[in-house]
Amino acid sequence: MKKLLILLAFLAGIVGIAAIIGAILPRDHVASMTVTVAAPQIKVWTTITEPANYPAWRKDVKSVEVISRAPLSWKETSSTGAMTLEVSEIQAPARLVARIVDEDQPFGGDWEYQIASHPSDPNKSDVTITERGWVSNVLFRFVSKFVMGHESGIDTYLRSLSAKFGPEASPTRVTVRDSS
Repeated sequence: MKKLLILLAFLAGIVGIAAIIGAILPRDHVASMTVTVAAPQIKVWTTITEPANYPAWRKDVKSVEVISRAPLSWKETSSTGAMTLEVSEIQAPARLVARIVDEDQPFGGDWEYQIASHPSDPNKSDVTITERGWVSNVLFRFVSKFVMGHESGIDTYLRSLSAKFGPEASPTRVTVRDSS
Protein backbone atom coordinates (compact mmCIF):
# COMPACT_ATOMS: atom_id res chain seq x y z
CA MET A 1 0.00 0.00 0.00
CA LYS A 2 2.86 2.36 0.83
CA LYS A 3 4.43 1.79 -2.61
CA LEU A 4 1.11 2.60 -4.29
CA LEU A 5 0.85 5.87 -2.38
CA ILE A 6 4.42 6.77 -3.31
CA LEU A 7 3.68 5.97 -6.95
CA LEU A 8 0.49 8.09 -6.90
CA ALA A 9 2.34 10.98 -5.24
CA PHE A 10 5.10 10.71 -7.86
CA LEU A 11 2.57 10.76 -10.71
CA ALA A 12 0.70 13.69 -9.16
CA GLY A 13 4.05 15.52 -8.89
CA ILE A 14 4.79 14.89 -12.59
CA VAL A 15 1.33 16.18 -13.58
CA GLY A 16 1.77 19.18 -11.29
CA ILE A 17 5.15 20.06 -12.80
CA ALA A 18 3.72 19.69 -16.33
CA ALA A 19 0.82 21.99 -15.38
CA ILE A 20 3.18 24.61 -13.95
CA ILE A 21 5.38 24.53 -17.05
CA GLY A 22 2.29 24.65 -19.27
CA ALA A 23 1.02 27.69 -17.36
CA ILE A 24 4.34 29.47 -17.93
CA LEU A 25 4.31 28.76 -21.69
CA PRO A 26 2.58 31.32 -23.92
CA ARG A 27 -0.98 30.43 -24.92
CA ASP A 28 -0.31 31.35 -28.57
CA HIS A 29 2.23 29.82 -30.93
CA VAL A 30 3.35 29.94 -34.55
CA ALA A 31 4.69 26.86 -36.34
CA SER A 32 5.56 26.46 -40.00
CA MET A 33 6.82 23.70 -42.29
CA THR A 34 7.42 23.33 -46.01
CA VAL A 35 7.72 20.46 -48.48
CA THR A 36 8.22 20.01 -52.21
CA VAL A 37 5.38 18.06 -53.82
CA ALA A 38 5.67 16.20 -57.16
CA ALA A 39 2.68 17.97 -58.73
CA PRO A 40 2.04 21.33 -60.38
CA GLN A 41 0.56 24.16 -58.34
CA ILE A 42 -2.98 23.81 -59.74
CA LYS A 43 -3.17 20.09 -58.88
CA VAL A 44 -2.01 20.77 -55.33
CA TRP A 45 -4.50 23.66 -55.04
CA THR A 46 -7.37 21.46 -56.24
CA THR A 47 -6.40 18.74 -53.78
CA ILE A 48 -6.25 21.12 -50.82
CA THR A 49 -9.55 22.83 -51.69
CA GLU A 50 -11.53 19.58 -52.02
CA PRO A 51 -11.85 18.46 -48.39
CA ALA A 52 -14.45 15.80 -49.28
CA ASN A 53 -11.54 13.83 -50.79
CA TYR A 54 -9.26 14.12 -47.73
CA PRO A 55 -10.00 10.61 -46.40
CA ALA A 56 -8.64 9.13 -49.65
CA TRP A 57 -5.15 10.56 -49.11
CA ARG A 58 -4.90 11.72 -45.49
CA LYS A 59 -4.21 8.73 -43.25
CA ASP A 60 -5.25 10.71 -40.16
CA VAL A 61 -8.75 11.62 -41.43
CA LYS A 62 -11.61 9.12 -41.07
CA SER A 63 -14.38 11.22 -42.64
CA VAL A 64 -15.25 14.70 -43.92
CA GLU A 65 -18.60 16.44 -44.13
CA VAL A 66 -18.60 19.50 -46.40
CA ILE A 67 -20.83 22.08 -44.72
CA SER A 68 -20.63 24.86 -47.31
CA ARG A 69 -18.88 25.53 -50.63
CA ALA A 70 -18.99 29.33 -50.22
CA PRO A 71 -17.37 30.07 -47.94
CA LEU A 72 -15.76 26.65 -47.96
CA SER A 73 -16.26 24.94 -44.61
CA TRP A 74 -16.09 21.33 -43.50
CA LYS A 75 -16.04 19.05 -40.47
CA GLU A 76 -13.27 16.48 -40.44
CA THR A 77 -13.20 13.54 -38.08
CA SER A 78 -10.01 11.79 -37.01
CA SER A 79 -9.11 9.37 -34.24
CA THR A 80 -8.81 12.34 -31.88
CA GLY A 81 -12.31 13.68 -32.62
CA ALA A 82 -14.12 16.12 -34.90
CA MET A 83 -13.08 19.62 -35.87
CA THR A 84 -14.91 22.20 -38.01
CA LEU A 85 -12.90 24.46 -40.30
CA GLU A 86 -13.82 27.41 -42.48
CA VAL A 87 -11.83 29.21 -45.16
CA SER A 88 -11.37 32.85 -44.14
CA GLU A 89 -9.06 33.96 -46.97
CA ILE A 90 -8.52 32.62 -50.47
CA GLN A 91 -6.22 33.66 -53.32
CA ALA A 92 -6.40 30.86 -55.87
CA PRO A 93 -4.17 29.00 -56.65
CA ALA A 94 -1.52 30.24 -54.25
CA ARG A 95 -2.88 30.99 -50.78
CA LEU A 96 -5.65 29.81 -48.49
CA VAL A 97 -6.32 30.40 -44.80
CA ALA A 98 -8.59 28.01 -42.89
CA ARG A 99 -9.54 28.52 -39.26
CA ILE A 100 -11.00 26.25 -36.62
CA VAL A 101 -14.50 27.51 -35.83
CA ASP A 102 -15.36 25.14 -32.97
CA GLU A 103 -15.51 27.08 -29.71
CA ASP A 104 -15.55 24.03 -27.43
CA GLN A 105 -12.02 22.85 -28.28
CA PRO A 106 -9.03 23.29 -25.93
CA PHE A 107 -7.15 24.71 -28.94
CA GLY A 108 -7.81 26.84 -32.00
CA GLY A 109 -6.30 29.05 -34.62
CA ASP A 110 -5.71 28.93 -38.33
CA TRP A 111 -3.58 27.32 -41.01
CA GLU A 112 -2.20 29.38 -43.86
CA TYR A 113 -1.43 27.28 -46.95
CA GLN A 114 0.98 28.76 -49.50
CA ILE A 115 1.47 26.91 -52.78
CA ALA A 116 4.13 28.06 -55.23
CA SER A 117 5.51 26.57 -58.42
CA HIS A 118 8.89 25.04 -57.74
CA PRO A 119 11.59 27.37 -59.17
CA SER A 120 13.42 24.65 -61.12
CA ASP A 121 10.53 22.35 -62.13
CA PRO A 122 7.01 23.49 -63.12
CA ASN A 123 5.74 19.95 -62.42
CA LYS A 124 6.54 20.39 -58.73
CA SER A 125 5.21 22.74 -56.06
CA ASP A 126 6.54 24.09 -52.81
CA VAL A 127 3.86 23.94 -50.13
CA THR A 128 4.23 25.80 -46.85
CA ILE A 129 1.74 25.61 -43.99
CA THR A 130 1.93 28.10 -41.15
CA GLU A 131 -0.12 27.47 -38.04
CA ARG A 132 -1.07 30.42 -35.86
CA GLY A 133 -2.64 28.63 -32.96
CA TRP A 134 -3.45 28.73 -29.30
CA VAL A 135 -3.86 26.15 -26.56
CA SER A 136 -5.96 27.08 -23.52
CA ASN A 137 -5.53 24.02 -21.27
CA VAL A 138 -2.16 24.20 -19.49
CA LEU A 139 -1.58 20.42 -19.50
CA PHE A 140 -2.43 20.19 -23.20
CA ARG A 141 -0.17 23.21 -23.81
CA PHE A 142 2.71 21.28 -22.20
CA VAL A 143 1.93 18.16 -24.25
CA SER A 144 1.51 20.21 -27.45
CA LYS A 145 4.89 21.88 -27.00
CA PHE A 146 7.08 19.12 -25.56
CA VAL A 147 5.45 15.78 -26.41
CA MET A 148 3.66 16.19 -29.74
CA GLY A 149 5.35 19.36 -30.98
CA HIS A 150 3.42 22.26 -32.49
CA GLU A 151 4.47 21.07 -35.96
CA SER A 152 3.10 17.51 -35.63
CA GLY A 153 -0.22 18.17 -37.41
CA ILE A 154 1.49 20.12 -40.19
CA ASP A 155 4.10 17.38 -40.59
CA THR A 156 1.44 14.67 -40.91
CA TYR A 157 -0.57 16.73 -43.42
CA LEU A 158 2.44 17.58 -45.63
CA ARG A 159 3.73 13.99 -45.61
CA SER A 160 0.30 12.75 -46.72
CA LEU A 161 0.04 15.46 -49.38
CA SER A 162 3.45 14.63 -50.84
CA ALA A 163 2.68 10.88 -50.77
CA LYS A 164 -0.50 11.50 -52.78
CA PHE A 165 1.63 12.62 -55.73
CA GLY A 166 4.74 10.48 -55.35
CA PRO A 167 7.12 9.30 -52.68
CA GLU A 168 6.45 10.70 -49.22
CA ALA A 169 8.72 13.67 -48.59
CA SER A 170 9.99 14.93 -45.25
CA PRO A 171 8.85 18.48 -44.48
CA THR A 172 11.32 20.95 -43.02
CA ARG A 173 10.70 23.58 -40.36
CA VAL A 174 10.45 27.19 -41.41
CA THR A 175 11.36 30.05 -39.10
CA VAL A 176 8.54 32.59 -39.07
CA ARG A 177 8.88 36.20 -38.09
CA ASP A 178 5.29 36.78 -37.09
CA SER A 179 3.91 40.27 -36.82
CA SER A 180 0.32 39.26 -35.97
